[in-house]
Amino acid sequence: METIYLGFVIFLFMLAIFDLMVGVSNDAVNFLNSAVGSKAASFKTVIIIAAVGVFLGAAMSNGMMEIARHGIVLPENYYFNEIMCIFLAVMVTDVILLDIFNSLGMPTSTTVSMVFELLGAAFAIALIKISGDETGALGMSDLLNTDKALSVIIAIFVSVAIAFVFGTLVQYLTRLLFSFNYKKNLTWKIGWFGGLAATAIIYFMLIKGVKDLTFMTPENKQWVADNTLMIVGICFVVFSVIMQILHFMKVNVFKVIVMLGTFSLAMAFAGNDLVNFIGVPLAGYDSYITYLAEGNGDPGSLLMDSLNGPAKTPTIFLIIAGAIMVFALATSKKAKNVIKTSVDLSKQDGGDEMFGSSKVARSLVRNTTSAVNNILKIVPQPVKDWANKRLNNEEIILENGAAFDLVRASVNLVLAGLLIALGTSLKLPLSTTYVTFMVAMGTSLADKAWGRESAVFRITGVISVIGGWFLTAGAAFIFTAIIAIIMYFGGIVVCVLMVALAIFVLLRSHVLFKKKGNKEVEDEIFSKIIATEDKNEVWALLKQHVTASELKNLEFASQTYTLITDGFIKEELKSLRRADIAIREEKKMLKKTRRKEIIALRKTTNDIAIEKSTWMHLSMNSCQQLMYCLRRICEPCEEHVDNNFTQLSQECVKEFLPLRDNVIYMLGRTSEIIQTKEYGSISELRNDCSRLKESFSNLRKKQIERLHNDSCNISVSYVYLNMIQESEEIISQLRHLLRAVDKFNKEN
Repeated sequence: METIYLGFVIFLFMLAIFDLMVGVSNDAVNFLNSAVGSKAASFKTVIIIAAVGVFLGAAMSNGMMEIARHGIVLPENYYFNEIMCIFLAVMVTDVILLDIFNSLGMPTSTTVSMVFELLGAAFAIALIKISGDETGALGMSDLLNTDKALSVIIAIFVSVAIAFVFGTLVQYLTRLLFSFNYKKNLTWKIGWFGGLAATAIIYFMLIKGVKDLTFMTPENKQWVADNTLMIVGICFVVFSVIMQILHFMKVNVFKVIVMLGTFSLAMAFAGNDLVNFIGVPLAGYDSYITYLAEGNGDPGSLLMDSLNGPAKTPTIFLIIAGAIMVFALATSKKAKNVIKTSVDLSKQDGGDEMFGSSKVARSLVRNTTSAVNNILKIVPQPVKDWANKRLNNEEIILENGAAFDLVRASVNLVLAGLLIALGTSLKLPLSTTYVTFMVAMGTSLADKAWGRESAVFRITGVISVIGGWFLTAGAAFIFTAIIAIIMYFGGIVVCVLMVALAIFVLLRSHVLFKKKGNKEVEDEIFSKIIATEDKNEVWALLKQHVTASELKNLEFASQTYTLITDGFIKEELKSLRRADIAIREEKKMLKKTRRKEIIALRKTTNDIAIEKSTWMHLSMNSCQQLMYCLRRICEPCEEHVDNNFTQLSQECVKEFLPLRDNVIYMLGRTSEIIQTKEYGSISELRNDCSRLKESFSNLRKKQIERLHNDSCNISVSYVYLNMIQESEEIISQLRHLLRAVDKFNKEN
């Protein structure tokens, strides 16, 4: 029996390794998004600084894992086999749940997931214990610490509201101080601002980051508490002088602040959130040691009141955990995916929005805009003029490819650290994940990053992320409870299968994510367009972007048209469904591409934009109409085949296929002309398209005559006629596209 439970402990630590990797991938957004979004340094440099902070925070943590040991579960009323079932269910669920959020690119709270997983598993086992208690003396309050769960729920609301409001207010005041052209009149402001920021970061590290590290004895903690004001005052004076000197030495002080803030947040997160990753396995390990010493071979008779004692984590475990976290931080592509969500929701410039529009977001934008306009009516005009001058975001200074500037990045890090430290010192239930995310959202709102063209999309994204936090709690509770029940009644075999399932799901997710990443190649041309200010270069890059987009759409149209027509003729429902899904996805991508090209067109010189924009829009519209034609062909064909209606006659197939093949040839020939720039052949190809249109017209008339003579099935004839008509429309749109290509690329 000891060997079996040793295997359970090994499983716990095995899952802990995966949990460290997926957990850090999600928590990375908390301390990397500001540095990455502002391009304060290269991504490699940011990762190195954060990695050092993560390793030090993890390695010097004192291993206070009480929340996993007795923060939620009251272990004195659970037997060893029951507590091991709870711990194993928690780890299986945590690995799967966090990996799902990482794959979706959604930041969530590892603390919330662990707390509600413990609560769900303990609740399930508690119900079993209470139902089997013949004395009736055992109650839920004897088995669960529900106050802790309630404090986490309160933390969600408190953190979101406080962080967003303070983020908006502080960033607005900071922007009034520095303006978007922050390098102007910076000489004497930067010293005391840098000193204040650095002091706030040091305060954060003292209160939140290092208060539980190994060298912080009770005496040291008390000394820090007694002399906090003196420490803060000295730090402010010293750092103000240092920052002023650095400024005179032509060092960008804001970059120094961002790097220092990144290090401190990384260290604090690793040190304080380590319990979320290894707390449960260590509690399971301590339980096993107690079982070996006191269990007498019977796991169902040993109560685990030993877990009420303080945790003593071996240093080697902390060092290994730190190394794994650093490895995950440096190699995880899913971490980049989560960071991208936060950065995209707070980026200054418009462009590709990753979220759509929602009714709630539209209502919020309308009501907020109306309220702001009413407030502005009572603000004196001189005040409005002064504020507008200071908040002219057209003067913003961005690093090459940055989503926002260094001023906002500094405020994000400093304010997040201060709010977390303040909440800790006042024993307020602030969630660190929620604070960092919502501060970033508040500062982006104050910086006018949520303009009229993007506000509904950004608010929809924020609502989606916040909804994911609630989903985390609910899913963690429900799934862990179910898994705990299955493990409890299924025994050892089911426990092993559940661990294997978690590992399989994680590995499969990694493979699928890698394939998805290979397909979603970053739009390098558009990135270059955004980065450059040379209008001639913008125009050259825009022509490349339009050409690449046209080629991609023509290739898609050719493949999908073939898939649909073959699927209808051969009655292959799977092919038609696959085509329907592909069309929907391509329409979304085409919409994003169109938005990018319009943004790029704005960056060109006016004479070029005015002259060429018409033909670029016509090209876009033609590509879009090709998608509509494909959809109008696919939907009736899919419905017909799905209903198992009459198959298209061989006579119709023989007369349609040659014309269908000509359509595919025309699409391919158009791609070839665009790719090789043989624009002189466009006139000839447009004439060929006209002749093909006439052939489709004759075929349509022939099929209508059959209908009048009652020589064919009405249902299949309707679909066939629709396919002919839309094929003819594809050729019409191809002619429009060829004309637009010719005019757009013709040199002046």
